[in-house]
Amino acid sequence: MSTPDPGRPRTDRSPWNWLLVVPIALPLLTFLYNSDEPRLLGFPTFYWLQLAFIVVGVVCTTIVYRMTR
Repeated sequence: MSTPDPGRPRTDRSPWNWLLVVPIALPLLTFLYNSDEPRLLGFPTFYWLQLAFIVVGVVCTTIVYRMTR
């Protein structure tokens, strides 16, 4: 494992990293799931939207990983 060279600039400052804010901030917007309707397959909004947030997080993380490697 090599040690970082103090003269080299850091390479982890990609603008793509800002996309990782989306899966953090999205679940904090409670007005999105503060209701019983619409229902999807009988499940209230809260439950299926939480699963959708997981999918959004995986997609955002995958995009950032592929664009910054």
